[in-house]
Amino acid sequence: MEIVGRVPSEPGHAPPAPPPPAAYEGTWRFTAPALDSSVPQARRAVRELLVHQRAPVDEELVESLLLIASELVTNAVRHAALLSPEIAVEVSLSRGWVRIAVEDNHPYRPVALMADQGGTGGRGLLLVTAITEEAGGVYDVDHTASGGKVVWAALPLPGATTSRPPSR
Repeated sequence: MEIVGRVPSEPGHAPPAPPPPAAYEGTWRFTAPALDSSVPQARRAVRELLVHQRAPVDEELVESLLLIASELVTNAVRHAALLSPEIAVEVSLSRGWVRIAVEDNHPYRPVALMADQGGTGGRGLLLVTAITEEAGGVYDVDHTASGGKVVWAALPLPGATTSRPPSR
């Protein structure tokens, strides 16, 4: 009897097993109040996680990730706090990628605006997009089942060989 859809292997030639997860791989999530004080706390938590997990990141990538975390948390605090008194920050490390995501309960998708020359704000998403594109990463917004959103950026780790970032 032959099993349809399965390619029989030659004797002594088993299909290659997928590589075991790297010690640093995983997903971590923490919540914080939608307050300005949560921005430096998020930066500190992301840095400490990367160090604790011994993620294969260089200082340039760490700085990029911290800036992304700062901007995404700042946007959630400034623009979603009324509908989302608490935000969630998620860091996912996989073979080849690191993903920073910030979730809030506000339904509207953020828009990167060109700020005027004299303005001191309004460039956060432009920075996130530029950093992500320069690193060869991906930036997007997903809606949650509860009607909120998750804004995220995934950057490749140094020496990454996989072309797809981790999915949510």
